Amino acid sequence: MTEFDQLEIGTGETTPQRAPSARIPAHGRRGERLAIIAIFVSLAAFAVSCTALVLQLRATAETEAELETAEELPQAEPEAPTLQYRNHILPILEEVPVNAFDAAAFQKDENGYIRYQDAPLGIDVSSYQGEIDWKQVAASDVRFAMIRLGLRGYTKGGIMTDATFEKNIRGALDAGLDVGVYFFSQAINAAEAEEEADYVLERIKDYRLTYPVVFDWESVNDASARTNGVSSDEVTRCAAAFCNQIAAAGYTPMIYFNMDQGYLAYRLDELTDYGFWLAEYHESPGFYYTFAFWQYTHQGQVPGIDGAVDLDLDLRAYAAGGKSG
Repeated sequence: MTEFDQLEIGTGETTPQRAPSARIPAHGRRGERLAIIAIFVSLAAFAVSCTALVLQLRATAETEAELETAEELPQAEPEAPTLQYRNHILPILEEVPVNAFDAAAFQKDENGYIRYQDAPLGIDVSSYQGEIDWKQVAASDVRFAMIRLGLRGYTKGGIMTDATFEKNIRGALDAGLDVGVYFFSQAINAAEAEEEADYVLERIKDYRLTYPVVFDWESVNDASARTNGVSSDEVTRCAAAFCNQIAAAGYTPMIYFNMDQGYLAYRLDELTDYGFWLAEYHESPGFYYTFAFWQYTHQGQVPGIDGAVDLDLDLRAYAAGGKSG
């Protein structure tokens, strides 16, 4: 046959017709499309896998780098332990033994005195107590007396003996009480504190003291006070100078302070060679560090004394780790 077949039309004329070309079945074309899609999907999945692997390798490398950097950096020192007093955050003085007393063991006896096991009860007195009947005092629960020997003036700085010192020390000793003394200091430097110690030693040399000799430095609430502005370092040096003089003479030195002075004035870690006498007026002492004596009230009542008197406990037998004084 030629390229075009003859097709007879009703008119008898012939019309050329193209021979039919080869045709792909429809289901074959769909198969090709699916195959192409499958290839693209596979390629996409491969690309995702590669990306994930790269990210994982990068994260691992960054982690290792961070660890290496952390090992190279200096480690931060742990924060030092602190305690809070009023609105002050204070470092804990590791060198100073802490208060290990059993707070629950401080109990009032039938006479209203706070007691701690067998700790001796005592008083501290000065000219403010006036005339004292020491025999009545000794017949009560009181076992020791701390007597003010003298003081330095807080304006001009002169040294004087307490007006009742001689009478009180003789009366207390004659009544059979254990006796110690204290000096009210207004020293502004170590030289003045040594002068005060020498003054005390000269006046106690003829008496048999069985209790400590105490440095009592206090702030005076007066704009004209000579101790205004004295630094903690200087107050600490004054206490050490006084106590060294007293110890060198063969007596037992001690330092008296209240909570403000103990936490904010004295550098107690420089004074651990001496006993501490704490003034804190509560049912039990909450001061963080240990102490040898505790003055727990200034409103005590004792037979033989008209009016109020300071009451004290000698806790030296129970003061764990501290100087007994």
